[in-house]
Amino acid sequence: MSAPSAARRVVVTGAGVVSALGLDAPAHWAALKAGVCAIGELELRDLDRLTARIGAQARGFVAEARFERAQLSLYDRHTQFALTAAAEAWAQAAPGLSEDEALRAAVVIGTALPGMQTFDDSYRAVFEEGKSRVHPFVVPRLMVSAPASHISMTLGLKGPAFSVSTACASANHAIGQAFHLVRSGAAEIAVAGGAEAPLTFGAMKAWEGLRVMTRDVCRPFSKGRAGMAIGEGAGVFVLESRERAEARGAPILAELAGFGMSADAGDIVQPSADGAARAMRAALADGGLAPEEIVYVNAHGTGTAANDRTETAALRAVFGAHADALSVSSTKSMHGHALGAAGALEFAAVLGALAEGVIPPTVNHLEADPECDLDVTPNTARLREVPAAISNAFAFGGLNAVLALRRA
Repeated sequence: MSAPSAARRVVVTGAGVVSALGLDAPAHWAALKAGVCAIGELELRDLDRLTARIGAQARGFVAEARFERAQLSLYDRHTQFALTAAAEAWAQAAPGLSEDEALRAAVVIGTALPGMQTFDDSYRAVFEEGKSRVHPFVVPRLMVSAPASHISMTLGLKGPAFSVSTACASANHAIGQAFHLVRSGAAEIAVAGGAEAPLTFGAMKAWEGLRVMTRDVCRPFSKGRAGMAIGEGAGVFVLESRERAEARGAPILAELAGFGMSADAGDIVQPSADGAARAMRAALADGGLAPEEIVYVNAHGTGTAANDRTETAALRAVFGAHADALSVSSTKSMHGHALGAAGALEFAAVLGALAEGVIPPTVNHLEADPECDLDVTPNTARLREVPAAISNAFAFGGLNAVLALRRA
C-alpha cells in the first residue's frame, strides 16, 4: 500500500485545546495521562428539569477575560473556544506566512450543533420573557461557519475557508479535508479542528429524548455501561507540508499520514461495523500503513451499548489477529463526548501518545464485557512506544471518518 506518488507529506506543527480537562493543550494532555475524569454535575439554568444532569464543562473558561465586549457580541461560546484553541496552535506553529502564502492558507472547522447558547438565550427572550427583539447578531453568532470565519479574519488567512457539519464526525472530517488541501497543494498551510458548546438546557433536553445518556458516569467498553456524557470544547491544529515545516525548523508534532471516510447507508442512529471498518481500511490504505503498524487506536467509544460493541467488531474485522496487540482507549470517559469537537480533542490525545509513548486510559472501567474483548487500557495510562495510530469518529447518520498518524 502506498499514498499517491505526487502527494506531499503533511505534518502537524501546532496544537491548541480547550476542554473540560484543561484550557490549553498541555493541560488537556496532562489530565489525559493522569486519568482525570472531568465529568460531573452540570452548572446550567433549569438543571432540575433535566434527568441527565452530568456533563464535561470547561470550567474556568471566562470569556470576558479573553475577549473584548465588542467581540463577545459576535461570538457564541463555541466560537470563543475555537478562537482560543486556534490562537494557541498558531502561536506554537509560528508559521510566518508571507502575503502570498496567506492567500493559500486554509481554515476548516467542524461543528455539529452551532450556536446552542445563542439559540437558548434567544428562545428564552422571545417565548419565555415575551420580548419582541433579539440581539442583532443572532444569525452571525449561530452560523455553523462562524468559527471558521472568525479564525480566518483573526489570523488573516485568505485561502479556502469553510465549515464541516457531520454530527460527531465533524472534527475528523474537517481535519481530513484540510489534510487533502495541503497534501494536494491546493493550500500551503491549514488551520483545522472542531469546536462545540452544547451544554445548554435545550440541547441537553434534546439529547435526553434519544435515551442514550448516562446519569452517573461514562464507562466506555465496560460491562454495565449506561450511555454517553456530553462535553464541550475545541481542538484546533496547524497542518503544513513536511518540506515547508523542515525548511523553517518548525516543531513537528506528528505526521498526518492518511484519512478514510465511509457512509453506512443504513440507519440514522444505529452504527454499522461494516461502515466503520471500511473507513479504517481506507485511512490505512491512504497512509500506506499496514494494519500491523498500528499500535494505538483512539476509539470513538461513546459508552453506549451499541457503539462499543459495534466498534469492537469493526476493529477485529480490520486488524484480525493483530487486534489482540492493539492498545485501545476512549478518552470520552474523561472529557465527555464533545460531539463535533470530539475528534479534535481525541486528535490531541493521539499527538501526545505518539510523542511521549503514553497510552491514555479508558477510565471508569468496572468489568470487562465479553462483547468488547479488546485491551481498552482500563483506568490507568500505560507506557508503550507508538510509531503509528488511528483515531476513529463514527457519527449519527452513518458518517464515518478515520485519521491515521505516524510519529514525527
